[in-house]
This record gives sequence, structure tokens and C-alpha cells, in this order.
Amino acid sequence: MNNPQGSAGDFTGDIAVNDNPPTRKDLDEVAEFPVLDVNGKPHTFKSLYQPENDESSRTLIIFIRHFFCGNCQEYLRSLSTSITPDALKSLSTPTNILVIGCGQPELIPMYARETGCPYPIYADPSKMLYSQLGMIRTLSLGSKRPEYMQYSLPSAVVRAIYQSIKAGRGAFQGGDYWQVGGEFLFEDGRVSWCHRMKNTRDHAEIPETRRQLGLDGAKPPPRKTFSSGIRRSSSQLSRKLSDRRKSWSRSRDRTEKSSPEGSVMEEVKEDKGAEEAGERASQEEGQRKGAPITANGSAA
Repeated sequence: MNNPQGSAGDFTGDIAVNDNPPTRKDLDEVAEFPVLDVNGKPHTFKSLYQPENDESSRTLIIFIRHFFCGNCQEYLRSLSTSITPDALKSLSTPTNILVIGCGQPELIPMYARETGCPYPIYADPSKMLYSQLGMIRTLSLGSKRPEYMQYSLPSAVVRAIYQSIKAGRGAFQGGDYWQVGGEFLFEDGRVSWCHRMKNTRDHAEIPETRRQLGLDGAKPPPRKTFSSGIRRSSSQLSRKLSDRRKSWSRSRDRTEKSSPEGSVMEEVKEDKGAEEAGERASQEEGQRKGAPITANGSAA
């Protein structure tokens, strides 16, 4: 299959691409192409979907863009919460899911951590599989935001930039930014269904993928988003600051009462009060006896 190359027009609109499954000849041509696991060990492409025994099985292979693509990361987050390993175990036909990206395998641990993907992830830095299986190159966002994206586009971009900066030298190993992917469902060595992306956020929606696997067409459950996390953290911070101010106020009151200076002042007040009470008592006693009162308030 031919792979259309990116052009200036790729920034806007969907690119014409079909969803015809690869033929047997197409699969034979890519069967021995190498893909790399997390340790950089090569495996033939065929070994990923063709079981060693003759048992019937299915494998959904998801081709993503570069490893820093926020759109694809959102897709895998939604897919991982909607189509879990336990859900696959409930199917009558043994079914597996795996992911292939076009970057270097050194970034696979980061990608798995960021997406929470429980499925094996491989790398095809050469992009030979992408090309031979008819996936295209484009930078178009398309006109519609997919349902699987629960983060906003700006949030996804910010996260992608942060990840690339954090990766250091790995920032240049994420893969071809123009390359888009797709989904291919292999059954008994052939592709029974496929979807090729027409823009950078055109993965098959989760309900459609679930139906193809034999599950119901339920939408992915809502996840904690970046913005809700900020709001929640802000609210928690406000409560903590309020509690701390109250704590400081109570502590200050206790300190004033219990400090040496505070104690001395209290004693001075008590002594002065006692002295004044004594003077009043002496004056009253002198008045009763008719004795003159001296300047200091005592009887002469």
C-alpha cells in the first residue's frame, strides 16, 4: 500500500484514506518486519498477532503517533479504563490488545506511565509498518473533537511539552510528528476490521472499538481531568490555609498566656490589685477609728 506524504494542505481538513483491510499479500510483505519491545529486543510483526499454536485468537493492534502526542495519550487513557484486561477475559474468543508507536523504545516506560496502559507497547522507529499498511502522514487536527478526549486540546499540548522537556535527550526520540496511525483487528492471521486515522485525533471511538471486540457500545467512563484536578487542589489548599490561620491564632493566644513575659505581666496586675485592695481596707479601718490618714493611706 502507498503512504501519501505530508504537504502544506495537511494542516487543514481530513486526508482521503480508506479503511479497507490489508490483503493477505500485504500481510505477507510485512510479516517479518521488526518491532522493538521495551528492552529494544526485536520481534517479527507476525509474531505479535499469529499464535504459535493453532488456537483461534484475536489481537487488536493500535498504531499511535509519536510518543509525546497528547491526542493519542488521551485515546489510550480512555481505552484503558473502558476496555480492561478483565473485560477481554469475558470474551468467548481469546483477545489481546497491544500498541505500536513510531518512536524509540527507550520512551515506552514513560508512555506506559503517562497513559496507564496495561497492554504491551512496541516501537517501529522505521515506520515501515505504517507505510506498508496504508497509514498516512498529516498534521491536520480535523474539524471535530473526539469523544475519547476528556482533556482539552491546550491541556494536552501543555502536558506533551512538559513530557518532552522532562525527557531530556529523549525529547528527540518520540517519533515523526507527521505520522498518524490506526487500529487493526487480527483474527486467525488476517485483518477482519481496521480504521486508519484521517487526522491527528481520529482514532476509532471507544464504543465502535468495543463493538468490534464483541463488547457493548458503552462510552468510556469519565476520568479525572487536569482542570478538575487543579480546582480540587485549589479548594484543598484554601481549606488548609484557613485551618492553618486558625491554628496560628490559637497558638498565639496560648503563647501570650504561657510565655514568661505574659506570666510577669499577669503577676504585676495581680500584685497591683492586691495593693489597691489593701489601701482601701486601711482607709476604711482608719475612718471607723477616727484616726487621721497619712499620705500613704495608713492610719497615723
